[in-house]
Amino acid sequence: MSEEQAMRTTPTAVHVQGVSKRYGDRQAVDDVSLDIRGGEFFGLLGPNGAGKSTLVEIMEGLRHADTGSVALFGESPWPRNTALLPRIGIQTQSSAFFVRQTAHEHLRTVAALYGASRAAADATLGTVGLTAQRDVQVENLSGGQRQRLAIASALVHGPELIFLDEPTAALDPQARRDLWDVLRGLKAEGRTIVYTTHHLDEAEELCDRIAILVNGRIAVTDSPHNLVDASRAPSRLLLPFGRLDEEKAAALAGVDRVTVQGGSLVLETRTTGRVLSALDQLVGLDGVQTRTPSLEDVYLDLTARLAQDPPAPRRTAETTTEHQP
Repeated sequence: MSEEQAMRTTPTAVHVQGVSKRYGDRQAVDDVSLDIRGGEFFGLLGPNGAGKSTLVEIMEGLRHADTGSVALFGESPWPRNTALLPRIGIQTQSSAFFVRQTAHEHLRTVAALYGASRAAADATLGTVGLTAQRDVQVENLSGGQRQRLAIASALVHGPELIFLDEPTAALDPQARRDLWDVLRGLKAEGRTIVYTTHHLDEAEELCDRIAILVNGRIAVTDSPHNLVDASRAPSRLLLPFGRLDEEKAAALAGVDRVTVQGGSLVLETRTTGRVLSALDQLVGLDGVQTRTPSLEDVYLDLTARLAQDPPAPRRTAETTTEHQP
């Protein structure tokens, strides 16, 4: 059985059906439906104001939808469902802390609220790389260290379902990569992760599937690989500047566009092999770099088009996949 087939037979961890939420004149979330399977790493992407945080807060039971329904493991999180709390972990963009406690004291307090052990608090501090700061008061931690403590607070009780809202926003590049390893480990343990981020590279690296929200609606839901593979975004060939005249480059069969960026001549093409063969004959391929389309290319193209004229959502027969024409 393939991984995709196994995912389809796995019970649903999060079921969202026809959820909408309005604030005054603004429709923050507009008739959103999706299913997230147990053990799935699911990314929620979209521009600022697209409705990501509102949708996640409705899933978590922190906010009530105007219409529609949400079920976590088959149970509604709203009104506050205390039976679900030990099964979910939540890290928000504005997490609250016991600022006069040390990092270790804070995490022990959170662990105690869920009935988790002191050993769990110690282990989780190590997991997020805060062992050296265990005796530092929370108010004296840096922004990135507080972010890691917020993530630790969401993980300390071993939840089955974890909501992470832009968890790497305040982290330096190394800390961000370290967190990736932590998240891969959680997925390997069978945890379900719902993840919002503006870092398209980490969404492409970590997520099994993503949904892209534009103006409160889901524009598309699919795996990063499928989205990139189906996109019409061109590849880019980078030549050292001066190697080839811009006019000659633009005249090559298969070249769609030529620009100069960062000291390189950039050729955009959808027939990479053909253009590389022509370049080899003209100037050779020494120093030529190839940039294939990425999730970021797909995302930027999709959000730019739909932000101006978003079409109505179109649902397929399978509720886990929604595509826009």
